[in-house]
Amino acid sequence: MIGLRRLGKIIRVAGKYRLDALLEKDQLPLSARLLLSPAVLFGSGASKGSRGERLRKALEELGPIFIKFGQLLSTRPDLVPDDICSELTKLQDNVPPFSSALFKKNIETALNGSVDDLFQSFETEPLASASIAQVHGAVLADGTQVVVKAVRPGIEKTIRKDMALLYTLARLLAKYSEDGRRLHPVEVIKDYDNVIIEELNLQSEGANTSLLRNNFENSKLLYVPKIFWSHSNQDVLVMERIYGIPVSSVAEMNAAGVDMQVLAERGVEIFFTQVFEDNFFHADMHPGNVFVDISNPKQPSYQALDCAIMGSLSSADQFYIARNLLAIFNRDYRQVAELHIRSGWVAKDTPVNEFTGAIRSVCEPIFQRPLDEISLGHILVSLFATARRFNMEVQPSLVLLQKTLLNIEGLGRQLYPQLDLWTTAKPFLEKWLKNRYSPKSMIKQMKRHIPDWLEYLPQIPPLIFDVLQSKQASNDAAVPAEIAPTKSKVLTGRLGAAAVGAGIGLAFPHWAEPVMQLPGSSLILAGLGLLILLLR
Repeated sequence: MIGLRRLGKIIRVAGKYRLDALLEKDQLPLSARLLLSPAVLFGSGASKGSRGERLRKALEELGPIFIKFGQLLSTRPDLVPDDICSELTKLQDNVPPFSSALFKKNIETALNGSVDDLFQSFETEPLASASIAQVHGAVLADGTQVVVKAVRPGIEKTIRKDMALLYTLARLLAKYSEDGRRLHPVEVIKDYDNVIIEELNLQSEGANTSLLRNNFENSKLLYVPKIFWSHSNQDVLVMERIYGIPVSSVAEMNAAGVDMQVLAERGVEIFFTQVFEDNFFHADMHPGNVFVDISNPKQPSYQALDCAIMGSLSSADQFYIARNLLAIFNRDYRQVAELHIRSGWVAKDTPVNEFTGAIRSVCEPIFQRPLDEISLGHILVSLFATARRFNMEVQPSLVLLQKTLLNIEGLGRQLYPQLDLWTTAKPFLEKWLKNRYSPKSMIKQMKRHIPDWLEYLPQIPPLIFDVLQSKQASNDAAVPAEIAPTKSKVLTGRLGAAAVGAGIGLAFPHWAEPVMQLPGSSLILAGLGLLILLLR
């Protein structure tokens, strides 16, 4: 049950900023309109300004959970109108810190020891304070400088209460607002719920950080701090302390002589490496989580923090995204339409010509601008918005990718306004697609799947025999005996066809699967190919 005091404050703030104006009142039932009618008595000066500005100020006044929700909304340009989205990007998560004594107590409870025993020294003043957690500096017993992160006490209880209210508001918005139905507010709240609850688990964040660090080990592009697992668990995270400058400190970097073009292009390279080479990308790359090492100004590198929100794509989505981007680069709009249909992002019966025309009408005007003014992220936003007219379902993984690309592109152009994302991205994608189907890559895929094939191999001969025998029986009944081929010829021909299918399944498993329309069909075909080789 939501606390009446908290509910009362939310109603007062909503009235103060006239958030009722965001609803389509003519679609509300009479009872709801009467309930909202006193809102005209609220506001005055606070109710002035655009709807986005009023919403931003209301979320700021309601506190950390609502601020963080506003930040999430600001990253969903596929769902949130532009005027609201741009205003919500101004939200700052400057939350007052809680007491150092309480922080120490939480650390001691989580690690089952005193701070004096766990650390050589401990800074009482926090380095940073956010809506979910707080960070302090410390030194381990061996002299290693670290930062200690702990979740705010009692924050989960607050989150649960506020989330219950957000779900209620989302259902009302979806039911009574035309925009609400289009924006899928309940789904947005559900995504937010999953994200914010996951952020409470610092062990998960530590695991993400360790994997990202492993992916970029010895890299000159990105440095990820080390996690000290001996001092970390679900409630506490201790990691290496880094010394860089915030990526938003452009003036300081210019004063230090940092090559901003190199820095911007390296950011793009890091993004595409994470998405396509590692299939594990940092999905919360706002300036507060990105620092820059300027010890070598001509070859600056990035430092990544806060890996609570990470993204990945299926192998098929990786393939189709890469080909879509290359088709966009080449202005091959029909291929973009065909790829959307083949991938299943839009219905199979979508008219290709009509869809191609819609895509062309969105993309072609954009290409009339200079390349350094074209935003790939905004093209994807427009493309997905167009596809929704053809009943494209929102793909959460693609939305996360799109949001991250927008962040990276915006960050890159903030550092170097002339950044040409196309020049950096196109060669990378062409090389990635070429390597994906190189002999070396194919052998690597085969080695990965061989244990599965061997597991299923004993089941394949009787399965093939049963299928062929059943098919032969039906053919014998349908074809006159005098023109029917011999059983041996039929069997030989079908085994040959199966061998061809096996080769296709072995080389292109993502093609064989939709063709066969059977779970594990590519595995069966590949296993058959191996069986034939063994028999020969």
